[in-house]
Amino acid sequence: MSHKTIWFLSLLFAVLSLVPAMAHLLEMPNKLQLSRDEYMTVQQIYRGWALVGVFIFGALLSLLALSLAVRKRTSSFRLVFTAFLCIVATQVIFWTFTFPMNQLTGNWTIVPQDWIHARNQWEYSHAISAVLNIAAVVVLILAIIKHGSAQDRSEKDAAGSP
Repeated sequence: MSHKTIWFLSLLFAVLSLVPAMAHLLEMPNKLQLSRDEYMTVQQIYRGWALVGVFIFGALLSLLALSLAVRKRTSSFRLVFTAFLCIVATQVIFWTFTFPMNQLTGNWTIVPQDWIHARNQWEYSHAISAVLNIAAVVVLILAIIKHGSAQDRSEKDAAGSP
């Protein structure tokens, strides 16, 4: 696989992973105002969202591959690996805080005894993950810019241009 393809796939999957995370973040203020019954109803819109895992898996694999591909370019490696670690951190948060609430509530079909705690843990874990997803995309874009600038310089040097 070419380096350009790995760069492209890394950006594509990082952005696709950001989309649902941003949806959670942007809807959070309104959802926190809902009554228990309204909240339980609204939570049903997430049926089928487990398929988002394909994007996250793609982001993890492509960012890991990109990290290996640029490992000899220290500044690019640091940025790309930081993006990878941000996506890894979203998974740590999901499996530690979000998924247990999905299990407790039967994917929000059972009202838990302390539903406000469950709601807050679920919502805030998604918010933190969204921030990490934003950070991953930002540092990956910075890596792309840095990588492109380095390539431009090396092409100019090879051509003997000032």
